[in-house]
Amino acid sequence: MTKIAKLYPWIDGNFFETPNEKYEELFSPWDGSPVCNVYMASQSIVDKSIKSAKKAYISNLTETSATRAEWLRAAANEVEKAKSDIADITMNTLGKPRKACGVEVNRSIQFPKLCAEELLRMEGDVLPLDALPMGAGRFGFTRHHPHGVVAAITPFNAPSNLLMQKLAPAVAMGNSVVIKPAITGVGEALIIAECFSRAGVPDGIVNVVPCRRNLVARLVAHREVALITITGGTTAANALANVAGAKPFVGELGGNSANIVCADADIEDAVLRIVPSAFDASGQQCISAQRVIVERKVLEHFLEKFKEAAKKLVVGDPRSGDTDVGTMVNKEAAERVEKMVLDAVSSGAKQILPFKRENAVVYPSILLTEKLDINLVSEEIFGPVVVIIPADDVDDAIRIANNSVFGLQSSCFTSSLETAFKMSEKLHVGSLWINEGSRFRMDTTPFGGVGDSGYGREGVKYAMDELSYIKFTGIRFPGREGK
Repeated sequence: MTKIAKLYPWIDGNFFETPNEKYEELFSPWDGSPVCNVYMASQSIVDKSIKSAKKAYISNLTETSATRAEWLRAAANEVEKAKSDIADITMNTLGKPRKACGVEVNRSIQFPKLCAEELLRMEGDVLPLDALPMGAGRFGFTRHHPHGVVAAITPFNAPSNLLMQKLAPAVAMGNSVVIKPAITGVGEALIIAECFSRAGVPDGIVNVVPCRRNLVARLVAHREVALITITGGTTAANALANVAGAKPFVGELGGNSANIVCADADIEDAVLRIVPSAFDASGQQCISAQRVIVERKVLEHFLEKFKEAAKKLVVGDPRSGDTDVGTMVNKEAAERVEKMVLDAVSSGAKQILPFKRENAVVYPSILLTEKLDINLVSEEIFGPVVVIIPADDVDDAIRIANNSVFGLQSSCFTSSLETAFKMSEKLHVGSLWINEGSRFRMDTTPFGGVGDSGYGREGVKYAMDELSYIKFTGIRFPGREGK
């Protein structure tokens, strides 16, 4: 009989065993086999994690930047030792293909190293206070200061990388962290927490509490939690922001990314970039290519090449090294996508590559429509489905792209520098790529949205700015104030 792993909360540098608490079973979305049991944190355990984090924050407040940078480098080395275990649990609980899991974990290893490097470059400002007469005999400077206890709420779709995007910058800036991962991401969070502990990061700096919505509200509203950072859905994040009250809130939320293909684009190159942006990770990324807006002059050519490339993707067993598209996170998610597609078809959308589902596996699907008010266009699909929308010209493509409550990341394929700058000026998004798919992301660039896609920015330097505040210090030198 296969032994099922038991996953407990991680508090103050140790597993907090709760054998009498409720647990949730996780099963492989590929074959239904049991993966692990997640023991849920109670209200008292959530409170205990916050208390541990606050104590660790205060105890380590005067640690030097050099020390914190060394923690991060050592943690990266420990994560590298554990990368096979992290990739395996992601593959088994999420159904993400093996090769994609490897790419994700490698980013999780590199990210804390980048934060360590950036930390040693961070500077404050020396302010010329005597620029005003009242500043005579006074000296001022600024420095970055940690907020304190950070509540980090992470999603299922990239459980190690998106956790590290929050954890490493928070630790770099001197905060402590209480992580509330998605249930399917608890295993990765616990392995990473153990890695930070083995790296010498003091107990209590990193805590992990698996819990459901009612206790998440308690976590973010707790008076000792100073800042919330979340990657997740817009509706849930708005609800948590309301509960949290007047405290800093960084939200990387939903999207329905537009990828614009202009008539002057290299069509073959555009197809090469958009296909993985649309279908990798079964489309379960906030910046997956959902809407592909194509100028009518090249619509038929693009459709032919795009369909041809999508059909070549290998769909199936995530354990195979050849698989491009594995499962969705569960059967219910696949059923939700199927309903959205069927509703769109009933509203007149044409199936270019017909929808196909086998349990939790959704095959790449391509639809064509000019209706902008159907759910498949206006909402976030979060599945391997692309909607092609014709546009009359570049200005029409911009109009269609901006017809959305979301504004996370978009892309445009063009050979015109003038068009590239027009897109940069007029698209209402937080990030834009020219001649690259919308799912492309570099960890050193600012990342975040506008509108219902959120507020605040991630990315090494930018996340470190968000997870600290600027403190000003002014010094008066008695007798030098002047008249």
